[in-house]
Amino acid sequence: MNVSIVGTGYVGLVSGVCLAEMGHDVTCVDIDQTKVDKINQGSPPIYEAGLGELLNKNIHQGLKATTDLRAAVLETELSIIAVGTPFDGKEIDLRFIETVASQIGTVLKEKADYHVVVVKSTVVPGTTDTVVLPILETASGKKAGESFGVGMNPEFLKEGEAIKDFMAPDRIVLGGLDAKTLSVLRTLYQVFEGVDKLETNCKNDEMIKYTANSLLATMISFSNEIGNLCALTGDVDAAEVMKGVHLDKRLTPILANRERIVPSFTTYLEAGCGFGGSCFPKDVKALKAYGEKRQSPMPLLGAVLDVNASQPFKMIELVNKHFSSLEGVRVAVLGLAFKPGTDDIRESPAIPVTQELLKLGAIVNAYDPIAQHEAQQVLGNEGIQYADTLATAITDAQAILIMTRWSEFRQIPKLIGQQDTQPVVIDGRRMLNKSSVANYDGIGL
Repeated sequence: MNVSIVGTGYVGLVSGVCLAEMGHDVTCVDIDQTKVDKINQGSPPIYEAGLGELLNKNIHQGLKATTDLRAAVLETELSIIAVGTPFDGKEIDLRFIETVASQIGTVLKEKADYHVVVVKSTVVPGTTDTVVLPILETASGKKAGESFGVGMNPEFLKEGEAIKDFMAPDRIVLGGLDAKTLSVLRTLYQVFEGVDKLETNCKNDEMIKYTANSLLATMISFSNEIGNLCALTGDVDAAEVMKGVHLDKRLTPILANRERIVPSFTTYLEAGCGFGGSCFPKDVKALKAYGEKRQSPMPLLGAVLDVNASQPFKMIELVNKHFSSLEGVRVAVLGLAFKPGTDDIRESPAIPVTQELLKLGAIVNAYDPIAQHEAQQVLGNEGIQYADTLATAITDAQAILIMTRWSEFRQIPKLIGQQDTQPVVIDGRRMLNKSSVANYDGIGL
């Protein structure tokens, strides 16, 4: 199929590159000429594991980028809207969605062929039907379901694993105004054989996305609350507690040959220093606001957000246990991205932790293998240094704070074992064996 994708962020660019890899002709559209030029040069404007290689393979071989939305819509059968929907504190901001819908509608006015417009951006239930569809009809002067189709197709991509998630999905959820729209979406995804595909209406699709993310966020905050209780209970380790919980066969099923299956969702049932990123915080807040607007206060989601907001500061409490004052203490903050495999620092627990350390007078040496530049734009340079390597970051450190589960950080025991004095290691992700370093502390311990 000929597909146009409007928006070249994580969702739009990953979707475009992967659809091209699956044999479709894809045109990525963005208003930022610099981003478009980088994409056409085979250089992704964002970091995502495996994205660069796949972009280089497909660019100008079924994949291209442009700022010309009109030409892209006219040349394609299907347009996917993948622009951002930030949360403004009260509700999601639909300005970008509305603008793109109006622009596509204007092009549809001059297009004779049936064209399908699909929302992939994360939007609250009803947005596709009551916001996007009317804008398309008004701008085009045509009737949805007759001259063009409208659908919803949420993404389920984990940053850092987005390529793998798209190429080997666990589900594909399709929503459409009419049978013809669903037929076009079916054709788009027919290359994904053996994958469970759910066809439903657009509102259900929209709610599925929010519910899925809110469930995972709830699991994290639940685990962190248990971890915090374990830390206040003598001789209890949250890592051991959750390991025992995971052995429930309803969570990790046992096959007939006694082999145990460990689903990836169990990683959300581990204590840590909080969740971040562009999805979980925004989506939970948006769903909570959506419920409150409909007289459903959503107290559980409120608690999920409250626990997460305070969780990063458990790292400050832990490091404070080991020093009478942090004034002048040399602290290495390891991991600035909210998770490994990405350069995304949005809502990263490392940001408030680093800012608090600086307020308390600590001398901070920060390191991240990917997200250094992005973090520097937020944290600045005053009172903080940015190390080029892990070894440099922890040299002479009195305290080491692990904020992100980068696999590189498993080298820490070996690296500090060569030092004369042993720093305290505060493990915010419980990724190290607690006996692997001389002075270990961590969340839930």
